[in-house]
Amino acid sequence: MASLSFFRRMSLPKMGKLSSKMNASEPNAEERVSTPEKQTVLLLHAPRQPYQLTDNYPVPQVKGDLEVLVKTRAIGLNPIDWKAPDFNFGIPELPYISGRELAGEIVETSGRSSRLKLGDRVLVISTDYRDLRKAAYQEYVVALDYNTVRLPPALSLEKASTLGVAFVAAALALGVCMGVDFSDVLDGPDLYRLLREVASEDLPSDIRKECLDGIRDHERALPGDWLAVWGGSSTSAHLTIQLAKLAGLKTVAVVDKAKHGLRLANHKAIRTDLLVDSHDSRRAVDIIRSNLKGKLRFGIDTRGADSATSLLQALSPGNLTSSSLVPVGAVDGSPPSPPATPDDSMLLSAHLIALTGLPKQPAPEGTVFHTVPIKLFHEVPAIGEALSSWLERLLAEGRICAPEIVDIEQGLESVNKGLDRMRRGEISGGKLVVKVA
Repeated sequence: MASLSFFRRMSLPKMGKLSSKMNASEPNAEERVSTPEKQTVLLLHAPRQPYQLTDNYPVPQVKGDLEVLVKTRAIGLNPIDWKAPDFNFGIPELPYISGRELAGEIVETSGRSSRLKLGDRVLVISTDYRDLRKAAYQEYVVALDYNTVRLPPALSLEKASTLGVAFVAAALALGVCMGVDFSDVLDGPDLYRLLREVASEDLPSDIRKECLDGIRDHERALPGDWLAVWGGSSTSAHLTIQLAKLAGLKTVAVVDKAKHGLRLANHKAIRTDLLVDSHDSRRAVDIIRSNLKGKLRFGIDTRGADSATSLLQALSPGNLTSSSLVPVGAVDGSPPSPPATPDDSMLLSAHLIALTGLPKQPAPEGTVFHTVPIKLFHEVPAIGEALSSWLERLLAEGRICAPEIVDIEQGLESVNKGLDRMRRGEISGGKLVVKVA
């Protein structure tokens, strides 16, 4: 794990910018409000079964200086919460507690190093699915302080519970897989640079190649570059488009225009430069290629292998870097000479990032396939802290907005009902939220 001193040094100046907007008090060595020893949770006992409401389950214990205990108030439901039990994946043990994002209040802190205080309203983003203490489907949840986001007063807990996982996935897809630098957006992170300041052995071995070799420095996405998002109505697309626009990228969204076209066209935060109907995937590819004329090198798919394959067909690899096209003498005033033929190291690859499934075929020449290294958020403190503190600033300054809430269910016992609605495809273009208390 990256050293604590490193990620604290990276983030402390940024945190100071929020002091006037956040509810803060002086920290104690340890703070706790009265919490029960037992709680109510939802347990999964076997695949393809509903979650079971269970009383008298132990309240999870805080360990170490970097953990806090949060009282759950609102839970954002995600597709993984029904797909994992239905298809029997991502379940490391049984019985299992699921749930990846929630909002609530801090009820316990464990050490002097925590930047969080009792009573803080927070968003908890739990990408660590192997630690059941951090799962959302329970009344009390343990969270790492660098995976916890303090909320501005104007943002409701219900709204906050919709955006955590989508934000992390979007920021990592853009910042790591595409190399987008967010330094000019409220002093956001340059994840490409930050990853190279972390010791390579502190990066999980299974994502190290993606983190360090996924994209070359001269290929990084820059303001003015085009990004196509296939499945533009999802919550992950909602955050991806917003962050891409803040970074100066031009965006294409491929969506079911009959269902979502008007909403996207009228929504200032997620209005794209080009909106394409997904009804006929071949025609969608033709529209993108004819409008962008070989300028599309970056694509993010949010739906699955089939749509990722279509998006692959819309990409245009093999362009030259802008620097390689500048004739000698064009800058200093001397007569220009023809540019030299660039070697392969200066060619720009196309980059396809899949959130749910890559094409079944191998990546063609000139194209790189990416999967989002989501575990960076909880396993590398420098990355988790950089993203959490940046999200605090974005929310405090109103620079991004949460996805729309389609409906709110009441109580932990209603989670199964909500997941059934998602299974049936009733939830589209926004999030379903469960209000716990």
